[in-house]
Amino acid sequence: LAAGIILVAINPYKQLPIYGDAIIHAYSGQNMGDMDPHIFAVAEEAYKQMARNNKNQSIIVSGESGAGKTVSARYTMRYFATVSKSSSNAHVEDKVLASNPITEAVGNAKTTRNDNSSRFGKYTEISFDQSYQIIGANMRTYLLEKSRVVFQSENERNYHIFYQLCASAMQPEYEHLKLGRSQENNLLFS
Repeated sequence: LAAGIILVAINPYKQLPIYGDAIIHAYSGQNMGDMDPHIFAVAEEAYKQMARNNKNQSIIVSGESGAGKTVSARYTMRYFATVSKSSSNAHVEDKVLASNPITEAVGNAKTTRNDNSSRFGKYTEISFDQSYQIIGANMRTYLLEKSRVVFQSENERNYHIFYQLCASAMQPEYEHLKLGRSQENNLLFS
């Protein structure tokens, strides 16, 4: 087992113009080291190795809370979706990217360091066909921080879905849940 490229990235906590389509196309087809270190360079190397050697590749995104792991993973998926040029009929890449807000609602919460902090690990497997176009994806979660359901530290919040459901409590389809305001329901869990 050998380790490949290691990229150390720092979350600037603001939007930078280094993740757009023009940058994706600049890194597409380039060799590692020809351009500045970037998450797109790592993604391009994995994509090329997959195509060249016909072997599965892995990208591990690691870091502390608020470091930008989820955002980096999202950029990587967008890179693959763009460079694989999947057929316009399938739109699989759009479905993969669109699933992220759903997983964030069920597994992310507000912490003192990050308003949208992932409280679980994610393993995302992206499947490609013989022409290296995305044909599907599978996301597994692990290490779900279950304690957050019944306890939040001061200035932190439960999982986003809890507040989304409470905000929709008056909608007819949710009346049977007997939800009130989030502040009232949080007291029930204390």
